[in-house]
Amino acid sequence: MSESKDVDEVIAIVIGRAGSKGLPRKNALLVGGIPMIAHTIRAAKQAKCVSRIIVSTDGTEIADIARSEGVQVCMRPAELAHDTATVDSAVRHAVEACASRSPVVVMLYGNVPVRPCGLIDRAVEMLRSTGADSVQSYYRVGKTHPFWMSTLDLDGRVGAFVENRIYRRQELPPVYMPDGGVIAVTRESLFTTREGEPHAFFGKDRRGIENPEGAVIDVDTALDLAVAEAMLSAAVSLAV
Repeated sequence: MSESKDVDEVIAIVIGRAGSKGLPRKNALLVGGIPMIAHTIRAAKQAKCVSRIIVSTDGTEIADIARSEGVQVCMRPAELAHDTATVDSAVRHAVEACASRSPVVVMLYGNVPVRPCGLIDRAVEMLRSTGADSVQSYYRVGKTHPFWMSTLDLDGRVGAFVENRIYRRQELPPVYMPDGGVIAVTRESLFTTREGEPHAFFGKDRRGIENPEGAVIDVDTALDLAVAEAMLSAAVSLAV
């Protein structure tokens, strides 16, 4: 992996904000024997397409972990480190701060210790082969399909979120949720911002790649952490 600033590089920006109200220090917590964010850094290193990795963080603990993994750190300013700061604004800051001219930017969340091998390469390959503005990974929704969701009023009365008469899961129309595994965008799309459109950076031509449900673990709670730990332990056991 090169630290070159060649225009043909694919740069991966790993997002690792220090603050987390749901699970304090989550990006630095040990899972599978190593800090959580190290799993994402190593996934980026294993990607054949990635030529440069930057960790964007506001935390010294996370920065130290990133440096111990041998990657560059971009310290995030306070205005991009609070709860309402957007991920894309932090990624734009990191790209500009490291003077990258890469036409392809891969956005990776540091709180995802489990993702399929080859996922990053799949996303970048689709981005390039289709000429799309962005590619994001998704999983197909099962029992939590919006057709089966309900509303509850203040008195506890139940209403249908979507009126339908489908009772078998096999008959539900396919819908998909982003799983947090990877987002690949063109530089042009990333730097496209429009007032009132928080997801403008995805561009007009948005593509998706599908992962099996549960193939990506996005850790936000102690339960997510336990699931990730169990999956990584199982993977180690199978490899022995």
